[in-house]
Amino acid sequence: MQYRVTFKLESGGDHKVSAAFGENILELANRAGVDIDAPCSGNGTCGKCRLRLISGAVDVTPNTHLSDEDYEDGWRLACQSAVAGDASFFVPGSAEAYKSGIRTADLSSPQETELYEREMAGIFSTGLKKGVAAAREDDYGIAVDIGTTTVTAALIRLSDGQVAAKASAGNGQIRYGADVINRIIQSSKPGGRDKLRRAVCEDTIVPMMETMLKSADVEGNRVRRCVIAGNTTMEHLFVGEDAESIRLEPYVPAFLELHGKKAAELRLPINPEAEVLFAPNVGSYVGGDITAGTLTTLLWNSNELSLFIDLGTNGELVYGNADYMLCCACSAGPAFEGGDISCGMRATVGAIESCAIDEETMEPSYEVVGGEGTVPAGLCGSGLIDTISELFRCGIISPKGKFVRDGRRIRRDEYGAAYVLAFSEETGGRDVELNEIDIDNFIRAKGAIFSAIRTMLNSLDMTVDAIDHIYLAGGIGSGIDIEKAISIGMLPRAELSKYSYIGNSSLFGACAMLISDEAADKVFEIGRNMTYIELSSHPGYMDEFVAACFLPHTDASLFED
Repeated sequence: MQYRVTFKLESGGDHKVSAAFGENILELANRAGVDIDAPCSGNGTCGKCRLRLISGAVDVTPNTHLSDEDYEDGWRLACQSAVAGDASFFVPGSAEAYKSGIRTADLSSPQETELYEREMAGIFSTGLKKGVAAAREDDYGIAVDIGTTTVTAALIRLSDGQVAAKASAGNGQIRYGADVINRIIQSSKPGGRDKLRRAVCEDTIVPMMETMLKSADVEGNRVRRCVIAGNTTMEHLFVGEDAESIRLEPYVPAFLELHGKKAAELRLPINPEAEVLFAPNVGSYVGGDITAGTLTTLLWNSNELSLFIDLGTNGELVYGNADYMLCCACSAGPAFEGGDISCGMRATVGAIESCAIDEETMEPSYEVVGGEGTVPAGLCGSGLIDTISELFRCGIISPKGKFVRDGRRIRRDEYGAAYVLAFSEETGGRDVELNEIDIDNFIRAKGAIFSAIRTMLNSLDMTVDAIDHIYLAGGIGSGIDIEKAISIGMLPRAELSKYSYIGNSSLFGACAMLISDEAADKVFEIGRNMTYIELSSHPGYMDEFVAACFLPHTDASLFED
């Protein structure tokens, strides 16, 4: 027997779909074209795919993410609900916010545009020459940075490098999981590879390209070159390649370099014969976004030793100079993007992005994405770093992340303790709170970053003192309070003058590849010259990781002035 399920979107419109008894509501929504954020890929562990049941009934698997009050108010987790008859659901705007509401490091702000111009000038000050051999005066190109969470792009005139249009959007693959492992698993299911390819290409990149072409009044046929920079998994899924070997030993991707692709084959709305370049991968978890980003850092052109950290859904690092470059990736998980955190969210409207706590009263003050008057809905990465740093500074939590003070803001129950940043009367919905499980998840994420840095330095018999520059890239990098990140053992103790934020280094590097054959050749050279360290099998890494899973570290002297 078939039933009718209706999804009523807060953003407007109804989606109706026929369903059989027992069908999963999250899978049904995806089939109906209703985009629901599900960072855990429907495993029931994140609690983010909340829908409100308006009418009808569903079978529900019990879970701890919904309180009795939530349940009575009609809230259900889509991934833990199944069709039991005709039903109607309200889909809140937060479920779709990842598609267009995520703040990201693109070229939409004066600050990012200034960074772009500065970094591009730096790249071509090295002696690399602009120019594409086959380009004509009126030709354009498109550079695309495919991030696990967000995708950014720029339409550029090839003759002079002028940016004609830019665009950004949430990666449509998010509905299949927040991290690359979940997406690889989804892609390995029947028809999964095509679903993941369509989600990032037809559902995300193609509309972005069409929007840019329209806004710049440029015909698609005039775009004769395209550069794609993404992590190894994103590049594989974009072309429909089997990505299963990336997550399985011996962790060998299907390709490191990919040549000979044309726009027609990839179904892009540009000149069918347009060349599509892919920034080269180095290993399973260090991809084209890092090789393109390394071009931006100028690490390859300097005798000084530099550390490049790209923080996002994944954490990738490069250390070295013109003589050598070591790289690695750490399994930080999605905590920096709000995943694995009960009140975590991406940097969309309503996300607490910075926080300070009064040491005596334990009362918080914070800033929310969206500006004054915006109701807080959760914590994004930079807000999470701030809050945990402040809780530790005020002595509210111990080095193990356990609550050791009591007060109005501290809530304790059978599951442990939590700190309430915003009560329900302030949010108009649920309390925004950070619990001990959240803090433990974050400590492991920050520990992965720091232990990766230590492992690379140890392999060269060096210390943090040897680092001359530390470059931070990625969307979260712009919002990080460096001093607070150091105080909790996420970043190494170094003079703040050594730190600099370089914006979306992947997109900037892709833009340089787009307008310069020499820059493109240099990125391939960089990729071939990098030494990839597989941390999971590297001796000593686990010891470093365990030591880093405290605030700030088991060796506190590493973070003392």
